[in-house]
Amino acid sequence: MRTHETEYRARGNWNEIKGKIKMAYADLTEDDLTYDEGQEDKWIGKLQQKLGKTEHELKTWLGSL
Repeated sequence: MRTHETEYRARGNWNEIKGKIKMAYADLTEDDLTYDEGQEDKWIGKLQQKLGKTEHELKTWLGSL
């Protein structure tokens, strides 16, 4: 499975997308926005815990950036 980061890099500038995420959720760290390929579920789970969002909500929001 491809990571969202790879997908986002193909669509545009990952750093720009990370900036948008940080603007929306200032409490997220650089560590929160980094994950290893193949670890999407773990990464989404970590974001769910920090942000109190469902997996669907996060994936929908990330896809809209």
